[in-house]
Amino acid sequence: MTADAEANLATLGLTLPDAPQAVANYVPTLVSGDLLFISGQISKDGAGHVVTGCLGRGAGRLSVTDGEAAARLCALNILAQAKAALGSLDRIGQILRLTGFVTSTSEFNDQPKVINGASDLMVAVLGERGRHTRSAVGVAALPMGAAVEIDAILKVR
Repeated sequence: MTADAEANLATLGLTLPDAPQAVANYVPTLVSGDLLFISGQISKDGAGHVVTGCLGRGAGRLSVTDGEAAARLCALNILAQAKAALGSLDRIGQILRLTGFVTSTSEFNDQPKVINGASDLMVAVLGERGRHTRSAVGVAALPMGAAVEIDAILKVR
């Protein structure tokens, strides 16, 4: 895809939500030198609906596909925060790191597959600048009952 990240979003049929506001005593973004730190973004859509639930065995559990979709929402919120902080997605030099947290049962071990939803979106929107290091961690609970939360470190150009 081209260097124009916003054109890539449009080609994918996606629009960025408004950058979510902080819900506690922290800032959503912080620039330090040529790095942009983005606080954890939960699986919330542009209308404010949070994808909630737990991945793993049992009635009413989310599927890996549901988790991937939730991770994509987190990635869109990360990009929205980046645009709010930088003015343009094209100022992103590189996604350096994503840390993904997945609400999951103790026997669930496909957290990396879930977080691929965010990783794949970053590459689709930013090309090689979207490739990154990553962790995918299972947790018992996340804020607002969210299924997924992801934070990010970006290099600014």
